[in-house]
Amino acid sequence: QLQLVESGGGLVQPGGSLRLSCAASGFSLDYYAIGWFRQAPGKEREGVSCISKSGGVTNYADSVKGRFTVSRDIAKNTVYLQMTSLKPEDTADYYCAVDLDETDLICVPYDPEYDYWGQGTQVTVSS
Repeated sequence: QLQLVESGGGLVQPGGSLRLSCAASGFSLDYYAIGWFRQAPGKEREGVSCISKSGGVTNYADSVKGRFTVSRDIAKNTVYLQMTSLKPEDTADYYCAVDLDETDLICVPYDPEYDYWGQGTQVTVSS
């Protein structure tokens, strides 16, 4: 059964760090790109980052470039989002999603490309 489970969210002060995890089951990360998205209360969902099925291509939203890093551990079938220098504007529910199109060799953090979503994990950046 295909499943994505996010974890690692929590409360952190501005300037702090968190690492989010997206544990995949029912499929191998070798075949599909994974995207990270977030949605703050009252705002539309936005793309944050993604990693291609090869792991060789990553992309980031301008708002997080230089602060967030996406990576994966094939042995654990898990994708990570390392977040540093966190800002209050980063407060949101964070979701990972899978692009089930095996022909996609790159990735874009664009909602319509993704087919299946996890339940999310909350990140709150506040003093």
